Amino acid sequence: MGIREFPGGAPRGKGIATGMRRSPDVSPRRLSDISPQLRQLKYLVVDEAIKEDLKWSRSVEDLTGGPAGLTSIEERILRITGYYGYQPWAASCKREERPRDGPAPAEAPAAAGGSEAGRGSRRCCRCCSGPRLRKLGWGLAVALSVCASWAGTTQLAKRTFRTFDAPFTLTWFATSWNCLFFPLYYVGHACRAPERPSVRQRYRECCRFFGGNGLTLKVFFTKAAPFGVLWTLTNYLYLHAIKKINTTDASVLFCCNKAFVFLLSWIVLRDRFMGVRIVAAILAIAGIVMMTYADGFHSHSVIGIALVVGSASMSALYKVLFKLLLGSAKFGEAALFLSVLGVFNVLFVSCIPVVLYFTRIEYWSPFSDIPWGHLCGFSVLLLTFNVVLNFGIAVTYPTLMSLGIVLSVPVNAVVDHYTTNIVFNGVRVIAIVIIGLGFLLLLLPEEWDVWLVKLLTRLKVRKKEEPAEGGGDLGSGPQNKRRARPSFAR
Repeated sequence: MGIREFPGGAPRGKGIATGMRRSPDVSPRRLSDISPQLRQLKYLVVDEAIKEDLKWSRSVEDLTGGPAGLTSIEERILRITGYYGYQPWAASCKREERPRDGPAPAEAPAAAGGSEAGRGSRRCCRCCSGPRLRKLGWGLAVALSVCASWAGTTQLAKRTFRTFDAPFTLTWFATSWNCLFFPLYYVGHACRAPERPSVRQRYRECCRFFGGNGLTLKVFFTKAAPFGVLWTLTNYLYLHAIKKINTTDASVLFCCNKAFVFLLSWIVLRDRFMGVRIVAAILAIAGIVMMTYADGFHSHSVIGIALVVGSASMSALYKVLFKLLLGSAKFGEAALFLSVLGVFNVLFVSCIPVVLYFTRIEYWSPFSDIPWGHLCGFSVLLLTFNVVLNFGIAVTYPTLMSLGIVLSVPVNAVVDHYTTNIVFNGVRVIAIVIIGLGFLLLLLPEEWDVWLVKLLTRLKVRKKEEPAEGGGDLGSGPQNKRRARPSFAR
């Protein structure tokens, strides 16, 4: 282009002075007189070299999208042609320089406007950060609830077995309480909904989760019964393992189910491959081996560790099959499904504790010595754990909920330290740390590497900009001094 802008002023043109002001006796120029410049607007490109030379020019900053910006075609025309000395950037320069020197009395309204804009931006930040802070606060509360309920369930089960050595009966009794899931959900939904739907209406809406025909007998045996069996096996194997090993080892080994879920999802569901999750799975397996080695490979501890690993495997299989066969469920659908599992347990699993009692595999006598308080307490805590784990996602992030399971490990360790004769040798501590680290790695989102690269790139750009700005400010002084010394010597 034949037009070049110079720092701190308007473009220089023939017969147009930089300081010219628009006067009423001067007739405005017609658009036909500046048609060449209008055609050049289409091809207006600011060269990179010019940008570097005119780095501190307000005109170039405005052309490249500065704070003032180009708001209309008339501004662009007047800016390029230098018509009547049009300098919109001069006002913006003054506006930016004024706060540095302090506002004058006449400039108080402008400063007040700026403070109002600042308040508006701060108010917007508060609105944006408010829901996140609220969600994080709920996440902390949910994580503590998960930790307390899971640790309490484990410790209370250990204490129950001192007088009631019947893990399968305890599993059946606690699973029967799942029938309360849908009634609890309906009460909460009815309290929040503006129009209270009937129980039958809400039940029919949630039954669509099982298919177009709803919850039929065929669907009950093909879709609900297998998950009922997996649910019972998961809880029974975990409770039976608590009889063999301490609660700390049982809780930390159960955290391996996250690694098993990833491996099964990768194989069965064809989920995205992530190297960091493969590393986490390897850490989980290494932690299992080290945990077994911590007690010297005694048969008592090996059986308990195998039972916990089996429980974690059943839990992972339950989650993967649920996603494969049923997909994702809403809150009401999940509550109905868990209640159906409770009904299945009452109808078809109740005979197993009776058989175990008469075969004296799980025998308790007399009935008056049954610790009903421990049984009901265990069932309430397990129900609370499942309720918070299934419905906590409505108020917080799933990652924070999963952290509650990891936090239960140190809680159980502290309780075991004061109530049992557990020995925390180096191998056991390393195994606990390795399994916990693997669990935390599995909580990383799928795009964590992209976020990490973006964060590192921003940090590098900031580090490059800070020395460049500091060097430019400091370098101008010494250069001027060096140039001044020869003239002073002369």
